Amino acid sequence: MTKEIRISGFGGQGVILTAYIIGKAASLYDGKESSLIQSFGPEARGSSCSAQLIISDEKILYPYIAGTDILVAMSQSALAKFFSEVKKDGVVIYENELVDAKNISTLGIPATRLSEEEFGKSFYSNVIMVGYITAVTGIIKLGSAEEAVRTSVPSHTVENNLKALETGYNFAKNHA
Repeated sequence: MTKEIRISGFGGQGVILTAYIIGKAASLYDGKESSLIQSFGPEARGSSCSAQLIISDEKILYPYIAGTDILVAMSQSALAKFFSEVKKDGVVIYENELVDAKNISTLGIPATRLSEEEFGKSFYSNVIMVGYITAVTGIIKLGSAEEAVRTSVPSHTVENNLKALETGYNFAKNHA
């Protein structure tokens, strides 16, 4: 199994960390191969940002995605820019309060709103998205995602990030 994933949005949403956590969970804790390439504008916060992530049971010989199996769009411009890359049987996951995806088959989660309700700020929306992606795609195991979060975020945020992961995972189990 090889999955080509594009995670996209704008700088400041945690797009790169989202991809990093998923790739780390797959490679270090699920025993798979992973490759990550990131791209962002020079302005960083507020500019276009994306990550190409490949997860495979086999050795990855080429690190760039040829077609997207899973597109994660955390902004409207990200969906507009990368939707044409999605394979015919691909999946689109989006932040449904920031992205209008009415005319396409998608899976949406209000990650920003859930973060604001749970933590009083949108800071954890990306890890909520990791939990959601974990539940709806099965590309990584929940325990692997937990360990990747635990070892990838600042120590003073671990508890909240693990709660955010659980929030996204449970939202998927109850709404997807």
